[in-house]
Amino acid sequence: MAFDPGLAQLLRDDLAGEPFTERKMFGGLSFLVRGNMVCGLHKGGTMYRVGKANYATALALPGVRPMVMGDRPMAAVVELSLEDSADDARRGPVLALARATVQALPAKVAKVAKPKKG
Repeated sequence: MAFDPGLAQLLRDDLAGEPFTERKMFGGLSFLVRGNMVCGLHKGGTMYRVGKANYATALALPGVRPMVMGDRPMAAVVELSLEDSADDARRGPVLALARATVQALPAKVAKVAKPKKG
């Protein structure tokens, strides 16, 4: 996994007011609230699940751009570069949109692992 551990700590600090979990996803680290991804890190910066309703608002914020995986943009997900991600004034507003989006979603129920055959 290639992501900035200092940036991971910034996101942990930003999310400290609510229970969250971390999961390795997308070749990086994702942060989930009530089972839904709110934000994450990858080798190029951070990504935020802002939802369709907040997508245009998020893109209007300084430094925010569409999140692209491979050659396809991810619907309702935006990103910040490493440099912009480290800036509280740039990270804060987009994270607030992501938190509001995820708070409006129902909690995901953890799946029960299927027993292995053999």
